This record gives sequence, C-alpha cells and structure tokens, in this order.
Amino acid sequence: MDDQSIYMLLLYYVITHLSSPNFPLCEASALNAVVIDKFCGMCYNVYTMINCVDAAFAYEGNTVISGLNFSVNPGDYLCIVGENGAGKSTLLRGLLGLKKPSHGVLTRSSENGIGYLPQVYSVRNDFPASVLEVTLSGRLAGMKRRFYNKEDVRTAHANLRLLDADGYINSSFAELSGGQQRRVLLARALTAATDLLILDEATASLDPLVTKDFYKSVEKLNRERGIAVVSVTHDLPNSVLYAKHILALGEGRQLFYGTTEDWIFAVNNEQLTADWEREEAGNV
Repeated sequence: MDDQSIYMLLLYYVITHLSSPNFPLCEASALNAVVIDKFCGMCYNVYTMINCVDAAFAYEGNTVISGLNFSVNPGDYLCIVGENGAGKSTLLRGLLGLKKPSHGVLTRSSENGIGYLPQVYSVRNDFPASVLEVTLSGRLAGMKRRFYNKEDVRTAHANLRLLDADGYINSSFAELSGGQQRRVLLARALTAATDLLILDEATASLDPLVTKDFYKSVEKLNRERGIAVVSVTHDLPNSVLYAKHILALGEGRQLFYGTTEDWIFAVNNEQLTADWEREEAGNV
C-alpha cells in the first residue's frame, strides 16, 4: 500500500471514528499499528527539512565521513564546524543533493525552496550585471518561464531592502566592495529560498566589521522570516553567538551534535579535563 492510499485510509479512519466514544486507535490491531506508524512518519517528514540517519559519504569506495546523525527543522540555525579535511564540503554536497550517501539515509523535504550562498563567487571587472539582475538570478533554478514576472521583481526588491542593499540596486555588481557583494549574494540566495538557506564559508575574506554585519543579517532572516539556516564555517565565535545547534566534524566522523548551550558546556568540560590531565602529568 503506497503513502497516498494509507493517508486516505487514515483520513477515513479518523473521520468515521473520532466522534465515537470507543475511538479504536488505542486498540492493538495490526491495522492501527500500520496507520499510526505511517501517520507519525508523515508528520515527522513534514516538520523535518533535513534528516540524516547513520549516513556516510565516500569517494571511489573510500569513506570520507561517517556516523552522521542530525536533523534540521523549520526555523533552525545549524552551524557545521570542523578543521580542513573534516568532511564539511562533502557533507555540503550531500545537503545540496549533489552527492548521495554511501551508507545510511539523508532525506530533504524541500527541493525548490533552498537558497545557496557559495564560498567563492569571483566576478570579472567587466561583468555587466546590475545588483538587481544578480539578485533576480536567484529565481532561475526553479523557474519554468523564459522571463521574470512582476512577483519575481517585487521579491528581489524586498530582499535587497530587507538587507539594506537597495541603495545600490542599479549599480554594477562588479564595482561593489566585498561586503556589499556578499550582501547582494545573500539577497540572491534569499530570492531562491522559501524554506532554507545553505551558506558555505559565507564570511571568508571579509573584515571583522563586515563579518559581524553579515551575521546579523542572517540572524534577522532566521528570526523574522523563520527561514532555516545551515552554515558551514570555521568561525566558531560567531557560530556560538547565533547558532541554535552545532554539528562538529573531525577525524572522518561526527564528533558532536546538539544545542549550542550543550556544545559550550562540552567544550568547557573538555578544556578542564585537558588542563587537569596536564597538571596530573606534571605532578608525576
């Protein structure tokens, strides 16, 4: 029986029995067990945007990262941290649907509602596109039309205004500063996104003040629009400031996944343990 048939059966089952004083969902029948199990699964999938269960990724049979167990829910803000070579880029490809797990499961409930901001976006000095045109290009991925419509233009304008980038909307993108370009590219990603933003080292090469401003813009989107954010970063201090959850990778595996508060506690505990072990070794 497929999901749609079970869903229709569930609706009929609930409608016909909910008003009864002897509502039989609590009975231990095989039918009820199947319906409840599928119903819970459907509800979980609806409210979980990304679900990773015991996943691993490999290249040519060689496992790069394994033991991945985490989820991303609507309104979440997850930072993925780790040293170079920890598997962050490989996992990112999986999150974008560009690479399948070699083991386990990685599911995404949203396909077209994802905005992506890459780490490097090099532009030639003679690149002719304006800020508005670059922002509008975020619509191209899911667009089946040949031309932008009025709603596309309104959305681009609104996103630039939200990120305080509408002051240079008609300027050449190539002539903007690095910080201004990142702000426009964030607006572009937001124009593509309805549910989820994926950021890859989004503040790389930016000065501290621009970095702080950028993080505040992302946090505003997360807080006010409820857009989930997944950020791959080396920037641990800002990750702790803004993220709701931390996923730490290292040594080819998942080292930690949990709330930011639990991450801070774990890191502090680890530091205290390391200090104690050094002290004990010095007393021997």
